[in-house]
Amino acid sequence: MGDAIGAVLPAAVGVAVSPIPIIAVILMLTSAKARVNGPAFVLGWLAGLGVVGAIVLLVAGSAGGGSTRAPSAWSGWLKLGLGLLLLVVAARQFRSRPRGDQEPEMPRWMARVDRISPLAAAGFAVALSAANPKNLLLAISAAASIVATGISGAQQAIAYVIFAVIASLSVGIPVGLYLVLGQRSQRMLAALKDWMSHNNAVIMAVLCLVFAAKLIGEAISLLT
Repeated sequence: MGDAIGAVLPAAVGVAVSPIPIIAVILMLTSAKARVNGPAFVLGWLAGLGVVGAIVLLVAGSAGGGSTRAPSAWSGWLKLGLGLLLLVVAARQFRSRPRGDQEPEMPRWMARVDRISPLAAAGFAVALSAANPKNLLLAISAAASIVATGISGAQQAIAYVIFAVIASLSVGIPVGLYLVLGQRSQRMLAALKDWMSHNNAVIMAVLCLVFAAKLIGEAISLLT
């Protein structure tokens, strides 16, 4: 299982360093329902990653992906496809970066995120973790890497849970800071939000490019 955990650590960090979810959860922590919406967002985030992982683990497992009958073929082609898709995402993010003093363009729903209900907060988190292209591709890659190691189903589940927990630290830590420090955490969280907002596109582009290169390199190694 150690090989599986080691294989998913880079993807977990890639999911964790996602500016938009961090900005969203910080905005929720400035609302009147912060103590409810913050934890609801974290639970929704974990649920979204869990759904993706469960689907990939079940599908790949039923297709024999975890057997010892040369999983390298299907795993290699999958990683190649995911790597190419991440290259596309990286290019789109880099083109959308703000120039000079231009203000970064944030999603329209950000303007309402501090006024939503706990259920809506959880729903937003599910969408950001499971439907965001970069996070979805990295979660699929992590689950596929786990299955490719050939470990048992129970060990696969444990390895993916570890991936999901690490991938959730970036949204969980701000909520933890708020619950412990209360209003004293506002200045720190506001500074983080502003930095993430301005550098969102560049951060995403670099992350996607790095992980695309990693996946394509692993695919070439497996397929050749």
